[in-house]
Amino acid sequence: MSTETRDEPGYHWLFGDQLGPHFLPGAGPGSGPGGKIVMIESRSVFRRRFHRAKAHLVLSAMRHRAAELGDRVHYIRAGSYREGLARATGGAPVTVHHPTSHAALRFVRSLEQVTVLPPRGFLVSPGQFADWTGAGPDGPGPGRIRMEDFYRRVRRELRLLMDGDEPAGGRWNLDSENREPPPRRDALPVPRPYLPREDAVDEEVRRDLDRWEADGEVSFTGRDGPRLFPATRAEALRALRRFTEKRLVSFGPWEDAVLAGDWAMSHSVLSPALNLGLLDPAECVAAAEDAYRSGAVPLSSAEGFVRQIAGWREYMWHLYWTLGDGYRHSNALGHHRPLPGWFAELDAGAVTARCLATALTEVRDRAWTHHIPRLMILGNWALQRGWDPLAVTDWFHRSFADGYDWVMLPNVIGMSQYADGGRITTKPYLCGGAYINRMSDLCGDCAYRPDRRTGERACPVTAGYWYFLERHRPLLEGNPRIARSLHGLDRLTDLPEVVRQEEARGDAAP
Repeated sequence: MSTETRDEPGYHWLFGDQLGPHFLPGAGPGSGPGGKIVMIESRSVFRRRFHRAKAHLVLSAMRHRAAELGDRVHYIRAGSYREGLARATGGAPVTVHHPTSHAALRFVRSLEQVTVLPPRGFLVSPGQFADWTGAGPDGPGPGRIRMEDFYRRVRRELRLLMDGDEPAGGRWNLDSENREPPPRRDALPVPRPYLPREDAVDEEVRRDLDRWEADGEVSFTGRDGPRLFPATRAEALRALRRFTEKRLVSFGPWEDAVLAGDWAMSHSVLSPALNLGLLDPAECVAAAEDAYRSGAVPLSSAEGFVRQIAGWREYMWHLYWTLGDGYRHSNALGHHRPLPGWFAELDAGAVTARCLATALTEVRDRAWTHHIPRLMILGNWALQRGWDPLAVTDWFHRSFADGYDWVMLPNVIGMSQYADGGRITTKPYLCGGAYINRMSDLCGDCAYRPDRRTGERACPVTAGYWYFLERHRPLLEGNPRIARSLHGLDRLTDLPEVVRQEEARGDAAP
């Protein structure tokens, strides 16, 4: 298969996460010629058990985009992509921008009629990433690629939050200013996120999902209430504007804080729109910088948001391709326990521990929660229990509205579950109840106490923290980043009791 753009008339294929104008033919360098657009709604995608709200969002976004394109698009509903492409094009030449998963890329490259164009929807090209990080054949390899170095390079090259050759404010990273615990109130004093209004397309999608479930063709987890996330370009732009004008101002200080009654806090909630391709990251960081330059938001908030988009999001995308498809099978800690049913089915009602019950409720009801519940509650619990990291990754992929293979693989395998043994992070992201108590209001009304390791009111997160360290002490002893915690094991006179207690708990809902 050639990767050069062909001259004869053909079709341009839009995947369901390539819905913005920057994915259309002629939208930028490396784009193919104009022509008929193909979109394929493949029923085979839903053979995996996705969250119902995620399925609704993706199909709604695709159908809305098809309606916008009108006569220009050939929208096919088929059992598989292969079937849909054959019906739509009859074997005519097809261009498509680089897909977002290893499996999809293998598939399109296997089709003789398809020409794969460069990826879009990111700030940094694969060539730039390889040049900057030395990730190519002659470079130091993924284990030497530091996110902070990459982030600074992106800032310099794209002139993001720069004053001349120096970072705005004289510092590259203001993360130390963005770790405030939440205020003593039920919700942050900021306007709520943008909420779209459903329309006839949303109703049609919901009727189809109901029928498919009733017919036994598909099965979902979670709840599908009114749509929370943008399904159109216009909605996505309104959501971006509301965030930068009303919510970004308080994003920085409480970036890592959690309140039981405030699911969104000051977060942008833009990741579903970004990962559907409805927003381009360049316009997101530009909006944040404009808000800072106008004096509307503090630098700490603007920099924190820019770091999430131009730093971490870009870094995850490029690591996904650099580390290769075999990375998903990393399992340095030897964790093989299957996910228990209560977790896999989002059964928050089975859980007594308030932090875990609250996080599961948010996933069940919204298919979204922000990064601290993901990492320090849900991921932390899975890590402590020794669940299979690939199964945990798949759960995050299917359960979250913004979950895609490229997002979840490095984030869960590398950062959350430490399954790669430290190729992305320098230590396991692990915590006990004390951290959750400091950064949230979740412990006050909980049946367990964060400072207790054993007994009826022992916090299962605190006990699980020490249980994990004791199990993996031989593997982690040489890691200076966790040496202090490991030394703490020797001061626990009740460590044998903690181990017996947690082994008896097993995978029961805490």
